[in-house]
Amino acid sequence: MGKLFQPKPAKLIISMFTSDKNLFGLYKEELTKRFGEVDIESNIQPFDFTDYYENEFGKRLIQKLFSFSTLVRQDELAEIKIITNKLENKNIDKNITKNLTHHKRRINLDPGYITLNKYILASTKNGPSRIYLNQGIYAEITLRFINKSFVPCEYTYPNYKTDEYINFLNAVRQKYKLQLRKEIPTQ
Repeated sequence: MGKLFQPKPAKLIISMFTSDKNLFGLYKEELTKRFGEVDIESNIQPFDFTDYYENEFGKRLIQKLFSFSTLVRQDELAEIKIITNKLENKNIDKNITKNLTHHKRRINLDPGYITLNKYILASTKNGPSRIYLNQGIYAEITLRFINKSFVPCEYTYPNYKTDEYINFLNAVRQKYKLQLRKEIPTQ
């Protein structure tokens, strides 16, 4: 029989995409209140891999990834996704009045985490490569760490296959690795 143990905490990453770059700062501020300081953030990248979100968010979407300094328990991912879903529907920009001309959501927030050997994303959608967590939330291995770099799976979304984001996530993994050495002494 295998020995039970608790996994190491993970590095929280939250992806944001929107058509309004000003929302990155507003939602970053809101997320830091809940999850701690952002220690690394990616450059803005065009989110032009699909038109799936056009009706809801408009055209010319942009995406940015945020890495948080506070490590999280891996089993918190479903709860974090529920928090980000609530934030998506909260109008935190007081200058925007809700009316029928606005799209349903202004921003999409997708949490995930990095461990030393994978990048996991949370989703409300089921699929053949997704595992149910709880509370209507699923998880999917999006990237695997193989031969010194993250590598996409056959079903990985195209935005996470870009050199820009693979390089960013490799840098986040390196920071996470250093954090583990400081926070979790070897036995």
